[in-house]
Amino acid sequence: MPSTTVGTPPESDVSLSHGLKQRHLSMIALGGVIGAGLFIGSGAGIAAAGPSIVLAYALSGLLVMLVMRMLGEMSAAYPSSGSFSAHAERAIGPWAGFTAGWSFWVLLCTAVGLEGIGAAKIVTGWLPGTPAWAWVALFMVVFCGANLAAVKNFGEFEFWFAALKVGAISLFLVLGGLAIAGVLPGTDSPGTSHLTQFLPHGGEGLVVGLLASVFAYGGLETVTIAAAESQDPVKGVASAVRTAMWRIALFYIGSMAVVVTLVPWDAEAVVEKGPYVAALDQLGIPGAGQLMNVVVLVALLSAMNANIYGSSRIAYSLVERGQGPKALGRVSGGVPRTAVLVSCAFGFGCVLLSYWRPDDVFAWLLNMIGAVILVVWTFIAVSQLRLRRRLEREASRPLVVRMWAFPVLTWVALAGMAAIFVLMAREPGTRVQLYSTGAMTAALALGGYAWQRRRAKA
Repeated sequence: MPSTTVGTPPESDVSLSHGLKQRHLSMIALGGVIGAGLFIGSGAGIAAAGPSIVLAYALSGLLVMLVMRMLGEMSAAYPSSGSFSAHAERAIGPWAGFTAGWSFWVLLCTAVGLEGIGAAKIVTGWLPGTPAWAWVALFMVVFCGANLAAVKNFGEFEFWFAALKVGAISLFLVLGGLAIAGVLPGTDSPGTSHLTQFLPHGGEGLVVGLLASVFAYGGLETVTIAAAESQDPVKGVASAVRTAMWRIALFYIGSMAVVVTLVPWDAEAVVEKGPYVAALDQLGIPGAGQLMNVVVLVALLSAMNANIYGSSRIAYSLVERGQGPKALGRVSGGVPRTAVLVSCAFGFGCVLLSYWRPDDVFAWLLNMIGAVILVVWTFIAVSQLRLRRRLEREASRPLVVRMWAFPVLTWVALAGMAAIFVLMAREPGTRVQLYSTGAMTAALALGGYAWQRRRAKA
């Protein structure tokens, strides 16, 4: 097993704070599963897969549950702001931690820009004539400032954002369930009339829906990053992981089942307005479109806040382990402020690219991060496979969270990821993303290897 050396970055004599409370972590875990991808990206998946989108979300949800269980096992034993990056370094080698960490950092920073653009589009729809870039800049300033001040600010923002998202999706599920049961005043139960064409486009449609659902789950990893700055990291991780199953089943699979039961899968409104707005319109609820736009805006702002936080902590952890520029490791007031600023600057740079070079540079950047989440999940599975035996030998690190049926389900998860890579290679729409992400991963792996050799000689 490769050995690793964890160093302390110069000018970083102050460690990260532990300002996150258990209520923050609980709500981050609960609301983190309700991402912008669920509200925005699920419409195209329904149009491709029809009612079988429920099966697609269930299959990808099972894979995510296994990934979260593996990550939870390692994070409860080795709490770290580097999360899976630190675990990959410990289990596989420095190059693996470098590759997983910096690829995820690029993904998060780019996502910050994308979410800012999406949020600005909603606001300019309410206030036509206002420049979208100004709204993105405003959101950046607000969340950059919040993350610079103290980690508890991030926690408070996420607590209330998550509370609103959870409340909105829960209300949607209640109203939808009552309508399906035929007890909602003013509505008639559709029964199973919209479910008769379960696979309208055959297996190909299910594949498209499956790929869409996989990437909608991205962002669940943030809670294991945040746990390192909580008052009780082990308890926080254990609680989040143990409740992941019902959260995924209720919010993702449950809401998809409600949507396809209430609304015909081929209704134009499912793609044009979004599946949730289409379902609420079907129920005749006034102002449904604007109501859901508010929820989507909150989901986007929540994701911006979480990704600025996550990217800065991943960068800090990489530097702390000697795998990045020393300047990013400076901590003051318990916050890696340089890492926060650089992450925000990268995100805003992506926004500018979307205006200046939308057809080449920005499109290339989007393709490059297309399959990063699958690469990260693969590192998580391989790391858990290699670390489990070591954890069992270390009496000082009891396994608070255990992977189910180890090692069988770990191998099942790896097989599932391999199958998704194959499906991406078969689909024209995702093939370029797969190859672009593969090229970036290979470049980072070589860079990590070269960086480590240089440090070893120094």
